[in-house]
Amino acid sequence: MPPETAEPALVAGDQPRRTPRTRRANQVIEATRRLLELEGVEAVTMRRLAEEVGMRAPSLYKHVPDKAALVAALVEDALAQIGTALHAAVTRPGRQGPVAEVLRTYRSYGTEHPNLYRLTTAGPLPRAQLPAGLEEWAGTPFFLVTGEPHRAQAMWAFAHGMVILEIDGRFPEGSSLDRTWRAGAAAFASAP
Repeated sequence: MPPETAEPALVAGDQPRRTPRTRRANQVIEATRRLLELEGVEAVTMRRLAEEVGMRAPSLYKHVPDKAALVAALVEDALAQIGTALHAAVTRPGRQGPVAEVLRTYRSYGTEHPNLYRLTTAGPLPRAQLPAGLEEWAGTPFFLVTGEPHRAQAMWAFAHGMVILEIDGRFPEGSSLDRTWRAGAAAFASAP
């Protein structure tokens, strides 16, 4: 997610242009997200989506080409949302500092939207179907708070691993995850 270049191409507030959508396509994508969030990716079928939006399955294809396009739309929306939240965390870091605020924001988004988070971060990313620069823009806050591309990727890897392990309930019982997140924030904030 964070940029691999030495200098980010975009800075806070420069969200890339989003994919244009019709009103009906937005309704289908919103219904897809509701199903995904409530029941998981297995519930997302074209037949089920057609039922959710009140049309027959063949008519659905007039508004979205296929399930891959729906997945790409959901990933685009998730990257735009998390990117917006992370950029806000950089510009308004609070008293804990920008590294801690970026990590807190990332954790909150991932744990509040576990199925969407998994869809966005697991498996191949449909980069060719995403707006140019969106992935980099969404990850740029990690670079902005660390100042170094490899440290930014390491910080994102820490955050991603923590979120997935927390979502999956993989930490031992009694683990103080808040303390672990604070320790990670302190390590990245103090890194040279």
